[in-house]
Amino acid sequence: MIECTIGIMAFNEEKNIGKLIDALLRQKLKEVEIKKIVVVASGCTDQTAEITKRYTERYSQIELITQPQREGKSSAINLFLKAVKTPVVVLESADTLPLFYTIENLVIPFSDPNVGMCGGHPLPQNNPDSFLGFTNHLLWTLHHLLSLERPKMGELVAFRNIVPSIPVESAVDETSIEAFFAQKKMQILYLPKAMVLNKGAENIADFIKQRRRIYAGHLYIEHHHHYQVTTLHATKIMGLILKNIRLTFKTFFWLVGAILLEATGRYLGVFDYYFKKKNHAVWAIAESTKEI
Repeated sequence: MIECTIGIMAFNEEKNIGKLIDALLRQKLKEVEIKKIVVVASGCTDQTAEITKRYTERYSQIELITQPQREGKSSAINLFLKAVKTPVVVLESADTLPLFYTIENLVIPFSDPNVGMCGGHPLPQNNPDSFLGFTNHLLWTLHHLLSLERPKMGELVAFRNIVPSIPVESAVDETSIEAFFAQKKMQILYLPKAMVLNKGAENIADFIKQRRRIYAGHLYIEHHHHYQVTTLHATKIMGLILKNIRLTFKTFFWLVGAILLEATGRYLGVFDYYFKKKNHAVWAIAESTKEI
């Protein structure tokens, strides 16, 4: 039996935190045991902590850690890591939902001592018949295809409990952990069967807000930790689009729009990192992603 602790870093997640905890309590497990589900309520001003507290009163395996001030997700993760005692750690984004066998599929590979980190398969729940729905499905389809060739972590990850902390200034926590295990020369696996539901931005402002923060965060990791994620390779991405994306008259124009949106986010990320010297560790929330 492989024991794990699940960490949920939450800032004002009252719309989803109860559904997420319920989904984790209903996991179908055979060779994996969830010892603890820990919610770190980081500077919350809504009912996130109160909802979680009600679960702690009913279920002994659920724990609430309150961080009085919001200091960024990486800071909350470091607080969580101090409390973990199991050999495997799972981090799930607070605005996602796992399927019934997700945690089992995510954690089982740690029976191999060479495996350091595993990543799940995000499935966007946006309507693909709208422009931003198409754009979000395109983004995560490309993430999936890239990860099949070289794993790229996001939304749901598991790793061995040997990470003492991650840089608090990092705006891309999964990538920071990915870089740690790459430097340790341990295996990093992408697991398509470890599916997790998420929701992409429903308006252009939120989409660009997310993409500029993520791109600036990847530039930080590349320059400070000498690690480059696969999604930085624009030519590789364009090759996958041409090879795998079926285009119609309508989706051709949507694809052009999606590329322009992504280019705008990346340009702003470059501006933030190199010229504005802006740190995105405590990032602006994209509200339209917060309810599945």
